[in-house]
Amino acid sequence: MAYWNSRGLRGSQLEESLNMTNKIYLEQGLAVVQKIPTAIKPVELDPGKGTIKLAYFEEKSTVDYLGNIQGIPVCFDAKETSQKRLPIANIHSHQMDFMKAFEQQEGLSFLIVHFKFCDETFMLPFITLKTYWDNAQNDGRKSIPYADFDQNLRIYPSHNILLHYLETINYYLNRKENRKP
Repeated sequence: MAYWNSRGLRGSQLEESLNMTNKIYLEQGLAVVQKIPTAIKPVELDPGKGTIKLAYFEEKSTVDYLGNIQGIPVCFDAKETSQKRLPIANIHSHQMDFMKAFEQQEGLSFLIVHFKFCDETFMLPFITLKTYWDNAQNDGRKSIPYADFDQNLRIYPSHNILLHYLETINYYLNRKENRKP
């Protein structure tokens, strides 16, 4: 049973930026993407503050975000690291299973990864993630180095959009389309 005790706020800055971005996308009619809440069961309450002191996750979550971008179903998870690498341990097998099933239904699955040390954010497509995941499961490297992230899939701010990931997705899909025989 997984317990939550302040660890649930990890990645909250990245998620807040994504939530604000998704709100703008919705207002501009560009995309409908929503944060999927993780169900928790309170175990210990602070009656004085009216807050939850200790809780556990009722079920395994899938990914952080689900939505549709101009007819393309998308699912993605937000990951933040202060290291110069993304530990594979930050990605769970049930998330990989969900993203794989989503891809098999012709959806687009990916991670949005923020590196705090350099304040850079990237899209990591599922197909790339799966290569590293499979390698780690077979006693290979247990992380994805910053240097291995595709600079062409870096996410930049644009005007009032903090993380304009639609431009990066567009680039990725165009590149993928051009590689088809």
